[in-house]
Amino acid sequence: MTDQTGTRIAPVPDEVLDAVAAGSHHDPHSVLGMHPGSDPSGAVEWTVRARRPLAKSVTAVFADGTRVPLEHVRAGIWEGTRSGEAAGYELVASYPDAADYVAEDPYRFTPTIGELDLHLIGEGRHEELWNVLGAHVRTHQGVLGTSFTVWAPNARLVRLVGDFNGWDGTGHAMRSMGGTGVWELFVPGLGAGAIYKFEILSRHGQWVVKADPMARYAEIPPATASVVTESSYAWSDDAWMKARAKSTPVSQPMSIYEVHLGSWRTGLSYREAADELIDYVGAQAFTHIEFLPLAEHPFGGSWGYQVTGYYAPTSRFGNPDDLRYLIDRLHQAGIGVIMDWVPGHFPKDAFALARFDGDPLYEHPDPRRGEHRDWGTYIFDYGRNEVRNFLVANALYWYQEFHVDGLRVDAVASMLYLDYSREAGDWLPNIHGGRENLEAIRFLQEVTATAYKRYPGIAMIAEESTSFPGVTAPTSQAGLGFGFKWNMGWMNDTLQYIARDPMYRSHHEGELSFSFVYAFSENFILPISHDEVVHGKGSLFTRMPGDHWQKLANMRAFLAYMWGHPGKQLLFMGQEFGQLSEWAEGRGLDWWILDQPSHAQLQEFVGNLNRTYRDHSALWARDSDGAAFSRLGAPSWNPNVIAFSRRDWHGNTVVVICNFSGEPVHNFAIDLPEPGVWHEILNSDAEAYGGSGVGNMGVVHADDSGRTTMVLPPLGVLWLRHDPQAHIPSPTRG
Repeated sequence: MTDQTGTRIAPVPDEVLDAVAAGSHHDPHSVLGMHPGSDPSGAVEWTVRARRPLAKSVTAVFADGTRVPLEHVRAGIWEGTRSGEAAGYELVASYPDAADYVAEDPYRFTPTIGELDLHLIGEGRHEELWNVLGAHVRTHQGVLGTSFTVWAPNARLVRLVGDFNGWDGTGHAMRSMGGTGVWELFVPGLGAGAIYKFEILSRHGQWVVKADPMARYAEIPPATASVVTESSYAWSDDAWMKARAKSTPVSQPMSIYEVHLGSWRTGLSYREAADELIDYVGAQAFTHIEFLPLAEHPFGGSWGYQVTGYYAPTSRFGNPDDLRYLIDRLHQAGIGVIMDWVPGHFPKDAFALARFDGDPLYEHPDPRRGEHRDWGTYIFDYGRNEVRNFLVANALYWYQEFHVDGLRVDAVASMLYLDYSREAGDWLPNIHGGRENLEAIRFLQEVTATAYKRYPGIAMIAEESTSFPGVTAPTSQAGLGFGFKWNMGWMNDTLQYIARDPMYRSHHEGELSFSFVYAFSENFILPISHDEVVHGKGSLFTRMPGDHWQKLANMRAFLAYMWGHPGKQLLFMGQEFGQLSEWAEGRGLDWWILDQPSHAQLQEFVGNLNRTYRDHSALWARDSDGAAFSRLGAPSWNPNVIAFSRRDWHGNTVVVICNFSGEPVHNFAIDLPEPGVWHEILNSDAEAYGGSGVGNMGVVHADDSGRTTMVLPPLGVLWLRHDPQAHIPSPTRG
C-alpha cells in the first residue's frame, strides 16, 4: 500500500489488528472499513479491511458489481484494495459447511452524529438529546439500519451486544468520538424490535453490561434490556394542542384525578385504558389525569418512583405508540394529562444508570451528596453539564414526543437542600457554606424556563414540602419558575382537622384556616395524593370520624371545602367513591363498593362538585390573587364554621360556607358580600348525595347591607352564587 503521495504506508501493527479482532480497540473504524490512499502513480487506491473470524474466504462486492477478494492478514482480519471512486459494498464471507454470509460492514460508515451535536452535548445544551443519543432506525449513506450512540466518558471500550449478535460484542465494538465521551456505531440491516445493551470496559479493567440510558423502549420487567423502536403514530389532537398553547393554567379550572395505571383497573393496556378512563373521568368531570410515573422501572412496588429508563415508557402496558394513543384519546375527549417525573434520584440497579461506565457518572461522586440515605438510591450530579442536559432534555422529551400537558416533579425538597434527611457531618455545604443545593436550583430553573419557552400552556408542578421561597416565582426574579406547587401544609393541617371528632373541632379551627394566611404566596395545588392513603394511613374514608353516615358526610364536606378553597385540586383514585381499604399497587380499586347506594351517591357528588366548580369561574380564575378572596364570619362567628367568598375578574361571586359540627346551625347570621339573591349551587348535605337534606330551599336573600340568616346543614358545605338580576318579592312589588 502507498499513501496519496505514492509512498509506502506502514502495515497496521499486529497488536492493533489483534485488538480489533478481539473487539477491544477504542476506534475500530480507523482500521476496518475502507480507507483512501494512492498507488505509486498517484491514482486513488482504497484499502478495504474487514473482520470475519473463521471465514475461509471474504470478498467485497461493490455497488457497481466490482468484486474485490480480500486476503487474510491476521486473527480474522481480511484486507484488499480497490482503485477508482469510493463506493458502498457488501461483504460475502464463506465458511466451511455453511452457506455464504452476505452483509453490509458496519465499519464502512461515517459517524451518524455530527460535530455540532457533540459540541452541544459537551456544553450540556442539546435540547433534543433523544434525537442524537440512543438507538435510531435510519437510512445512512443509502442503507437502512440502526445507529447507536452512548455517553460513557470513563470507558476504555464500549461494545454493542444483543439478540442480533448472540450477546457477543466482539464484532460490534463502538468507536470513541473523542473528548465528548460519546461512542457510536451504525449497524446496517438492524431495525425496530432488536434487543440490545452496551458492554462497557471501565478504566479499572472491569466489564459492565448496561441498558441504554436513552432507550425509548425496554423489555417488560423483570427483563432489563433496551429495545430498538421507531414511531409511526399520527396524532389527532391538533385542536387541543393549539388551544393549550394559548392557555394559562393558573387562571383556568384544574381538578386532577391521580391514577396509578396498573391498579386503577388491573390488566388494562394503554389502549384498553383509553376508553375506560375517558368514560369514567369524563363522567366525573375531572379536567386532568395525573399518572404516577410511567417511565420504565424494574420494581412495581416503587410505583414508578425508582426509574431506570427515563426515556422509555414502561412496557408493562404496551409500546410507546400505545401510550401516545392513550394521551391522544384523552386530549380528544378534553382531558389533560400530567405525568409524575422523578429527577431527584435513581436506583442502584446494576443494569442501569448506577456507576454507568464503571465510575460515578450520573450520580455525584461524593456519597455525602450522591446517595440518598432514606431511599437507598443515588442522587444526580446536577453540576455536571451532561447530566443536567440528560434531565432537561428528558422533560422536553415527554412534552414533545408524548404531548403531556404537565410534569409533576417529585421530591423537590430533597433536591433543594444538601442536608435533606442527613445528620450533621454527613453533608457537604455549598460554596458559600450554606445548605442549599445551588446546582440543583440552577437545574430546576433551567428545566422550568426551557419547558415554558418551548411549550407554552404546559404546567410544571413542584412537590415541594418546605417553605422554600419563590417556587412558583419566575426565574427572572430568582424563583424556581414552576407553574404550581403542591400545598403540603394545607394537606397535613386539613387532614389532621377533619380526622377529629366534630365535638372537638371548635378548639382547632386554626388547622383549617391557617392556609388562608399563605394561600396566595405561591400558585398552589391542594393534593390528596397516593401518599395519604398508604403505609397504614388508611383510606380517606376511614380517616373520617363517626359512623358510616358521618364518615360519608365528612367526606362530602371535606371535598366541598377543598374545591372551594383557593388553589387547584388533586384527588387520588378511589377516594371519589369512598374506598374503604388502603390503596395497594398490586390489586385494583374496590369498585364493588359502588353497589352500596351511599358510596355511589358520594361518587355522584364528586362528579357534580367538579361540574359546578368548572361552571363558576369565581372558584378558579383568580386562585393566586388575594384580592379575590375574603373571609366571612360576622356577625355570628362560630368556630365550627368556615366561610369565605371568591370572585372572578367580572365580579361574579361565590360564597363557601362550611359547617364542620355534627349538628345543623339554625338562624345562622352572616354578612354576605352583596345584597340580593344568592342561589345554593351546591349543598353537600342534599338527599341526592345521601345527606339529611337540610338547606335553604335553594336560595338565600340578603338585605341591603348583605346581612342574612340561613340554616347550615350538619357536616355540610354550601356554595352560594350571587344573582344581581334576580327579582326579590316584597309586599309592594309582589
